[in-house]
Amino acid sequence: MRHVPQPESRRGPRRPAASHGAPPIHKPHWKWLIVSYFFLGGLSGGSYVVATVAELFGHTDDRDTVRIGRYLALLALVPCPVLLILDLGRPERFLNMLRVVKLRSPMSLGTWGLVAYGGVAALSAAAQAGVDGLLGGPARGLRSAPRRLIGALGAPLGFFIGGYTGVLLGATAVPIWAKNARLLGPLFLSSALAVSCAAISLVLALLPGRREDALARLRRAETAASACELAAIAAIHLNSGSIGRPLASGRLGRLRLAGSVGLGILCPLALHALGSALGLPRRLVAVVASLASLVGGFTLKYAVVMAGHASADDPAATFEYAGGQPPAPVR
Repeated sequence: MRHVPQPESRRGPRRPAASHGAPPIHKPHWKWLIVSYFFLGGLSGGSYVVATVAELFGHTDDRDTVRIGRYLALLALVPCPVLLILDLGRPERFLNMLRVVKLRSPMSLGTWGLVAYGGVAALSAAAQAGVDGLLGGPARGLRSAPRRLIGALGAPLGFFIGGYTGVLLGATAVPIWAKNARLLGPLFLSSALAVSCAAISLVLALLPGRREDALARLRRAETAASACELAAIAAIHLNSGSIGRPLASGRLGRLRLAGSVGLGILCPLALHALGSALGLPRRLVAVVASLASLVGGFTLKYAVVMAGHASADDPAATFEYAGGQPPAPVR
């Protein structure tokens, strides 16, 4: 008898076919290239947002924060298209995604958003370079570019680049990602803002001169972003249930807890809180705390991506997310 496919139920996702212990879905192939892209893209978008906020609402001594943020946004963005093309395997695949715009496709919107943001980030960095006297000849005209207006128009794109990768993961069929589709975007965005504040603080602390007030404002902004990140991590843990086992136990669970939470969030908070009491130099505290935050931010992206591999390989997770029961193993 010929099998007639049943339409998908309006009450939920279609139940996977019986797999008899084999993974019912293909696991993602994303590894280090995409993890690096997620981290650098978030760092770029977050740095652009931090620089724009400092330029529009900051103090006069935040000029170095703006300058570093503009340059860092462009430098972190430059490798991103290369990483995407290397992951796709052929450059024409990346170009093919620019042929159409699919409003319901996070990947299509992400590709176009990356291109649009790249133009704005390059323009802002060039205008900053003109002000800093790094450009000569006709490029000097960029000194008169409306930097505040460009920043205000580009900041929403920076927010988008910082968080859309989490939305992209949630749009897949991988159980642990799909289960937390509404939480991964805020998690990635808050992490991007935290590591961006840390990266700018790291450069500020290494430069000569006194910038304690600017560093203090960046530290407060990083603390607020880290608190949002920690709240998103807790929400994902509570929302995932048994589907979230890859992020809660085993090697990945320990890595996420020690790396992203311990090293990336709690360690910088403890260093800043105890540094003065222990008499540690402020610059040293800022450098060590910033490095810890950056490592923790990368660890978070790695743990979430690799947890998707483990979740896709687990038939029970797929059937639980789909609302079905896994088939009994064949004897």
